[in-house]
Amino acid sequence: MAEQDLYRVLGISRDADADVIKKAYRALALKYHPDRNPGDKKAEESFKSVNHAHEVLSDVKKRKLYDDFGEMGLREGFNADAYRQWQSAGGGGGGGAAGFEDIFGSGGGGNVDFSELFGQYFQGGRAAGGSPFGGGGRGRPVRGRDLESEVTIDLPLAVRGGEVTLNVRNESVRVRIPSGAKEGTRLRIAGKGMPSANGQAGDLVLAVKVEAHPWFWIEDDDLHVRLPVAVVEAWRGTKVSIPTPAGDVTLRVPPHTVHGAKLRLRGKGIPGSPKREASDLMVHIELAPLPDTPATEEAIKLLETVQATAPRDDLRF
Repeated sequence: MAEQDLYRVLGISRDADADVIKKAYRALALKYHPDRNPGDKKAEESFKSVNHAHEVLSDVKKRKLYDDFGEMGLREGFNADAYRQWQSAGGGGGGGAAGFEDIFGSGGGGNVDFSELFGQYFQGGRAAGGSPFGGGGRGRPVRGRDLESEVTIDLPLAVRGGEVTLNVRNESVRVRIPSGAKEGTRLRIAGKGMPSANGQAGDLVLAVKVEAHPWFWIEDDDLHVRLPVAVVEAWRGTKVSIPTPAGDVTLRVPPHTVHGAKLRLRGKGIPGSPKREASDLMVHIELAPLPDTPATEEAIKLLETVQATAPRDDLRF
């Protein structure tokens, strides 16, 4: 039976704290409780999985073993130091490498299903040569579990793309952020997930979170910006300098532009790549509020002039 990801069972991230774990467990235990789902085998299995996940992840020592070694680390008699020694020796063999008895204890471990371990970590007829299971055949490599986490970036990095350095399992990992990365974008970094006993490591899967920017945002692969303009500027038209990823550009705001109007600057949004063209910059016009300073006679006359040219609806019921 395939090993479940206990974090996925509870629907939480790998860095969830005790309160998050408890809250997720209570909600799912209530949802799948047998009293609420009489005769439902799937709900019964889900209830068992949720209880097992909570039992492991709510216990600091068990959680650490699970994070480092998966379900194997939870088996009775498991010796983490012996397992690491066995791995550092190339997965077994002579030269003082730890054996199966060292990893799971000698004589004990009556609950350990050797055949299950054999099948889970060393698929094929025999273990890889020199493993603690003995035998000289070559086992098929087994890929480790994927790790899931999040990476939070600012909007300029999301737009232009670049690199960030993360600490993953006490290792510095450089992650390439593609230009145009949006909230929810998922990045896969090969070989940076959980290791397996005799095969390649799983992948690191990162969900991108983008910090909010006061003026800019990404939507439908275009870059968007809010542009406040004064009432008089919108009425008579103006030219405004706008920062873009490619540098400042001048935008012409035509006369009689209304609040909420959208102007498009083609190719001035998210930078292009060999596979796609640069996207557009969508400018959302917002009429700036009137200043809160006392109005002068000159300002009042100017606003009255603007108001006199604006049509007034004939209100009727």
